[in-house]
Amino acid sequence: MQPAPLRLGIFAKTFAGSDPATVLAAARDAGYAAVQYNMACSGMPAMPDALAQADIAAIRRASEATGVAIAAVSGTYNMIHPDPAQRAAGLRRLSLLIAHARAMGTGMVTLCTGTRHATDQWAHHPDNATPEAWRDLLAEMAKACEQAESAGIRLGIEPELANVVDSAAAARRLIDSLQSPALAIVLDPANLFETASDADRRAIIADAVDRLADRIVMAHAKDRHPDGSFATAGQGVVDFPHFIACLKAAGFHGDLVTHGLTAPEAPAVAAFLRGLA
Repeated sequence: MQPAPLRLGIFAKTFAGSDPATVLAAARDAGYAAVQYNMACSGMPAMPDALAQADIAAIRRASEATGVAIAAVSGTYNMIHPDPAQRAAGLRRLSLLIAHARAMGTGMVTLCTGTRHATDQWAHHPDNATPEAWRDLLAEMAKACEQAESAGIRLGIEPELANVVDSAAAARRLIDSLQSPALAIVLDPANLFETASDADRRAIIADAVDRLADRIVMAHAKDRHPDGSFATAGQGVVDFPHFIACLKAAGFHGDLVTHGLTAPEAPAVAAFLRGLA
């Protein structure tokens, strides 16, 4: 018996629009069965300070009407921002999304583990490697996990080179330290290396899947050019057949969500991924 294919998803904000019905219809028409939703697609900040019941209901209705699932909603903020007040504000906004995620139709909120860089949460900072940065991450993530556990929501974190959790090993350390059932992994192969040989890339990806297999709930699909810059999935050096084979061998049956592409590219990427998944 053949295993079920992975469900294909895409970042909702790939598509223009400020209402969920428009955005989810565009995702469906491009060939996707799920989205990683961003509140910007509802015409508000990605991390809003308030949510009206009408806004929440509109997301659920759009999902049901289009048949496009809400795989997750983005709750990204800088969890180790050097200013504690910034971290506190981010946690308040995250709490709002956690509290309403189920009503939107999803069981997962995605996070960024953060950086000491004060103005760009996707930029590396040398202080990310300090014990103090790790201590702040543990404290912040423990608060988020407590709220997620109470709400029955998973928190999807992603190893990213510029963040404090910059590798599969660091992600495993965080999981083992907190021991929270809410903490889950979103694995993007293009975030595990910048430049590497073919053999090294394959080894890095296989090791990441092996280390994190019990917590991987979503996979991302973007790519890198040989010079290390990001690329649309299928246009770079990531060996996607190898990545997907590793995931399937590990028993993964979650969503494969692409991003880092334009709306006109989306149908071709869906066809490429569908041929693999």
